[in-house]
Amino acid sequence: MTITPVVLCGGSGTRMWPLSRSGYPKQFLALHGEETLLQQTVGRLSGVSAIEAPMVITNDEQRFLVAEQLRQINVKGARLVLEPVGRNTGPAIAAAALIAAKDDPEAVLLVLPADHVIENTALFQQVVERALPHAAAGKLVTFGIEPTEPHTGYGYIRRDAAQDCGGGAYQVAEFVEKPNAARAKDFLVSGEYYWNSGMFLFRADAYLRELALFAPDVLEHVRNAVDLAQQDLDFLRLNREAFSASRSDSIDYMVMEHTGDAVVLAAAGLGWSDVGTWSALAAISALDDDGNTFTGDVVSHGTSNSFVRSEHRMVAVLGVDNLVVVETADAVLVASKENAQDVKKIVDILNAQGRIESETHRRVFRPWGSYEGVDSGERFQVKRIVVNPGASLSLQMHYHRAEHWIVVSGTARVVNGDTTILLSENQSTYIPLGTLHRLENPGKVPLEMIEVQSGSYLGEDDIVRFEDNYGRIQNQ
Repeated sequence: MTITPVVLCGGSGTRMWPLSRSGYPKQFLALHGEETLLQQTVGRLSGVSAIEAPMVITNDEQRFLVAEQLRQINVKGARLVLEPVGRNTGPAIAAAALIAAKDDPEAVLLVLPADHVIENTALFQQVVERALPHAAAGKLVTFGIEPTEPHTGYGYIRRDAAQDCGGGAYQVAEFVEKPNAARAKDFLVSGEYYWNSGMFLFRADAYLRELALFAPDVLEHVRNAVDLAQQDLDFLRLNREAFSASRSDSIDYMVMEHTGDAVVLAAAGLGWSDVGTWSALAAISALDDDGNTFTGDVVSHGTSNSFVRSEHRMVAVLGVDNLVVVETADAVLVASKENAQDVKKIVDILNAQGRIESETHRRVFRPWGSYEGVDSGERFQVKRIVVNPGASLSLQMHYHRAEHWIVVSGTARVVNGDTTILLSENQSTYIPLGTLHRLENPGKVPLEMIEVQSGSYLGEDDIVRFEDNYGRIQNQ
């Protein structure tokens, strides 16, 4: 019997702004360690026996980020499934179950959010192994975390202590919503309550069985979306119309809270965090003698119990206590730790004002590499462009702007109208307005360039694509 990991890789992570943004959410960030949260999630599976290549449920906007980050850690054979719209975890997992069951009627799914931290990887692997017999028997296993504090930001699961399933697994008495502080303290003292981690282990057919009982309408819509799905390069696109027709709900509300004896709780203390806020990240980060965590170029005097992260510039903090300070190239957040969970309110304000800082960073990632705004003014802007080895931009043209390209390092192959040229370090070329052109990196090292755009309109939507290696439609 083999296990297929299903990694849920959607969401915008707005409570971790300004580092996490809708166009580049927290699962793609190295928030705790050198690897990103997605890479850590996939990496900790290597010690589980009979583990298959992962299936990652993501969306169209983030598909190339997922593919690139998996490539960086040498993960091969991953199946990338694209949701056309977000419908929460219930329908997403249903799609994964239907896809897996087509290949193997007895497929076992290990469902994992892509944006969690688990400090004790060895214990996690052991808990999965111990839970496998329950899943093989047709049970739906939910992983509970032994609480270390009366946390009010997590849902809880109460075990039925009278029905020990063996191996640290229990029948479930009830699922409990996020409690207030007083109830959370009672939960901690009782020893019967566990944090609801959002991780699951079950046979695909067992989940589909319960979904047919408690949400048959969702199963019908998702089944249609899978049956009508289309392969696009390395991605499987679920049918938009069918998947959009499904109602949106979590696996807990849709299935787990209704299944009674079919649910088993696997409990352990894993050093787990959903890294849902800056305060949560601060709580699992190393502290200095004054209770501070400093990352990046930070200068401090008289500061205590604070979390300060600098991404680009020097940040100085003086005589402050209990703060969260996060600096990026285009935004700085300053908040008390008590209010750090309300960062989403700032994002809502930015969205209401139509500001792009809620959506993208100054550095924007594309399937071929990235670009970063350096300077701009009336009728011009300057970008730093990085093209990955072997990658190329689309064959395109612009109606409203001309471009000057200067190679900083690497080698560029440039299609410029009817001419194709090779440019090396310190060489340049000019792309006139309305000229068909393409930029490629034929080398084995990244190509770094400076692009100077000039014209009456410089928006990203002034792109007409004629050929594209990544299946992007015109003006997308």
